[in-house]
Amino acid sequence: MPQPPDALDAVAVRTWCSLALDALGRERAAIDAINVYPVADGDTGTNLYLTVESAAAAVEAVFAAHETGSTAPARADAVRAMAHGALIGARGNSGTILAELLRGMAAVLAEAGDADHLRAALTRAAAAARQAVAHPVEGTVLTVASAAAEAASADGGSDNLKEVLDAAYQGARTALAATPGQLAALGRAGVVDAGGQGLVTVLGALLEAVGGRATSRPVGPAPEDPPLTGDCAEAGPDGGPAFEVIYLLEASDDAVARLRSRLDALGDSLVVVGGDGLWNVHVHVDDAGAAVEAGVEAGRPYRIRITHFAADRGATHGDPVQRAVVAVVPGDGLSGLCAEAGATTVLARPGEPPASGELVDAIRRANAREVVLLPNDAQLRHAAAAAAEQARTEGIRVALVPTRAAVQGIAALAVHEPGRSFDEDVVAMTSAAGATRYAELAVAERQSWTMAGICQAGDVLGLIDGDVAVIGEDYSGTARTVLDRMLSAGGELVTLVLGEDVPDALADELGAYVREGYLAVDTVVYRGGHQASPLLIGVE
Repeated sequence: MPQPPDALDAVAVRTWCSLALDALGRERAAIDAINVYPVADGDTGTNLYLTVESAAAAVEAVFAAHETGSTAPARADAVRAMAHGALIGARGNSGTILAELLRGMAAVLAEAGDADHLRAALTRAAAAARQAVAHPVEGTVLTVASAAAEAASADGGSDNLKEVLDAAYQGARTALAATPGQLAALGRAGVVDAGGQGLVTVLGALLEAVGGRATSRPVGPAPEDPPLTGDCAEAGPDGGPAFEVIYLLEASDDAVARLRSRLDALGDSLVVVGGDGLWNVHVHVDDAGAAVEAGVEAGRPYRIRITHFAADRGATHGDPVQRAVVAVVPGDGLSGLCAEAGATTVLARPGEPPASGELVDAIRRANAREVVLLPNDAQLRHAAAAAAEQARTEGIRVALVPTRAAVQGIAALAVHEPGRSFDEDVVAMTSAAGATRYAELAVAERQSWTMAGICQAGDVLGLIDGDVAVIGEDYSGTARTVLDRMLSAGGELVTLVLGEDVPDALADELGAYVREGYLAVDTVVYRGGHQASPLLIGVE
């Protein structure tokens, strides 16, 4: 049955994510500037941007993996990917709540994308977000979400998607303008709620995605802030909890219910979102270790982020250094190696590439006037370029060396000399990276056609410069064949980076193989830790 024209489909969801990301990118700094509740840490716009960036990347992955070619993916796949991407990439209090709003909408829109389902999706999203927050406060994004749902449901039963969305958008804007009268912290600062402003931006993008027009509104104080009411909620005391703790958690529903109670007793701003065994936990506490320990008792926490508010507010970074290197690394072993060489590192976990915002944060942490950025992954070229451009707008001189693998990054870092001119340093690092051929081993997950022929599930694949060149039965034989092909054109140094489950014996065997067959070639071995590939190979 064909999709009715006035309904959300996968393409509209993709467009929505793209427009929302663009809009939040434009408004990020302004939303950060009005962030005063629950903590005036100036990062709401950034957190919302990073959350939507993760959602958009997940939707793009669905389109990239779609194999029919002539038709778009199913709407259900797109909205579920959007929700999952937002969940695993949620940052901060506002991003975590937005992730639950998107998850609530996806649960309904997976069934159908017409006007009635959109109303139900907005209603479910608002209710789910309130349930996820331990102590809901009016005058926040929760109020704006509820107003959007109520306005959509009160639009007279229209079956026109644009009309329903326009009603929701206008209802959200009206509620946003009233937030300074509901929350004392906003009234004192003369601003609207930052999270609510972000939600209005996201809803405006959805309206635009279905052909509507979102009326632009400057981010900042409401034009006519209503007077404070007597029953408004008060902001937390200035001496609130010292840490923000966020982590993903694999746990059962029962374990999460117990976790909520424990974390609620430890601190405030508690938001737990998710379901089906995967949760995103956010809380402000004085004892960060206790918050993480509670997650360990509930299940398996990972991607743990701990932010010290006092350090963010009061610490000075001192005068910037002249030059620094920022490198993306695929495993914690290489993270330590690059850090020892003086680089600021960003960990790319298997299946979780860093977003551009994480790269920008790393560039800022480097605290340098000049930064050389090593993405070390061909798939990160767009994110790295966006991060470099953002950093340049902040007055940082950034050079992007297009390294496509970690071994190229290692080669570039080895010739880095802060004492020479910036341009000369960048040229030398680029030359070293370009002179390094790279390869990796992977295990085939299913039968498929490759440049080297048809592989079966379980086969060991040898990829050279990104393309499958060898199909083998085990690590050792495949690696030897890869080395032969790479060294046939010459080479002086072989770099081996072993994954955490690969025995040292493999490195010893390959080192001996190189010494016996290629007398003038040296071999160096590093432990990469938990990385996607069992073995990375570089030949300089």
